[in-house]
Amino acid sequence: MRPLRVVDSITSLDARDAGCVAVSGSHGGVSSARFALASRPFLSMFNDAGGGLDGAGHAGLALLAAAGLAACTVSHDSARIGDAQSTLNDGIITHTNAPAAALGIHPGQRCTAVAALAQIEQETKP
Repeated sequence: MRPLRVVDSITSLDARDAGCVAVSGSHGGVSSARFALASRPFLSMFNDAGGGLDGAGHAGLALLAAAGLAACTVSHDSARIGDAQSTLNDGIITHTNAPAAALGIHPGQRCTAVAALAQIEQETKP
């Protein structure tokens, strides 16, 4: 089973967290995605921060997709920004990148269900 890391800030991850399922309270912007890219979680979950100008609150998903890393955001209306436990317990998925969609993750799902799916993904695939 993949380890689950619940961190208020994605900056708390490091190379030892590679392959984990990372649930964060961070926004899903490019700056947050760069931290996730450095630590390489199997799946990174962020807050969409209300979208932001030109979709800035989820713009980092594309950066992670380019590296083949799954990522998604939860609605700022469903979970508190900066509070990873709220993301995990209350978050509803709003945006996914292509690697996340390939795992069966889609808008409307609960973060708890997505985290559980991603954790067992390793065991079910050869």
